[in-house]
Amino acid sequence: MDKETARVEAFSDGVFAVAITLLILEIKVPGVSTNTLAAGLIKQWPSYVAFIISFAFIGIMWMNHHRMFNHIRRSDEMLLVLNLSLLLGITIVPFSNALLASYLRAPQSHDRRLAALLYNGTYIVIAILFNLLWRYAARNRRLLDKEADHAAIQKLTKQYAFGPLLYVICFGLAWVSVPASLGLNAILALFFALPPKVAARFTDKFTPSA
Repeated sequence: MDKETARVEAFSDGVFAVAITLLILEIKVPGVSTNTLAAGLIKQWPSYVAFIISFAFIGIMWMNHHRMFNHIRRSDEMLLVLNLSLLLGITIVPFSNALLASYLRAPQSHDRRLAALLYNGTYIVIAILFNLLWRYAARNRRLLDKEADHAAIQKLTKQYAFGPLLYVICFGLAWVSVPASLGLNAILALFFALPPKVAARFTDKFTPSA
């Protein structure tokens, strides 16, 4: 194997693949008993919204996991524990996605809000776990490629550091407006999809220079 972490990456890729595939199970084929097929399809709009957002998030989390392990070359017991903790969070996404899809059109506003809070809470935990995993590996370059570019590492660290705070904002926004909270989630998906060098143009504006 070219890297000591090859098995960690292969196992992680499998978990990401299963989690992202499970999302589609929330979208059902409308029953023949419905008024029309078109009406049945339109009625499922909350499932479409939740599916698209969650698919984007899991896909982008996989991209960032890949970016991390482009720099991580070694593993130890703590890295394995932290990576498994992150994967635990990833496996919860299909459930929080199904919950959001089911209650996005609930008649009671408090049910819609609670579903959105749990959905956002899942991503807060995942963002924290992402930071713990990366910072553990990157601290003093303990598990990184010895030839890894220092500037690239710093850009990745800054980009991830914004995750927990931004998702907490989404969480708080859900108390005021569920649609606005989901909209901000979509914007965050785009932010974390950006290459670290591009994202740094934004993060550098809010972090003091070294």
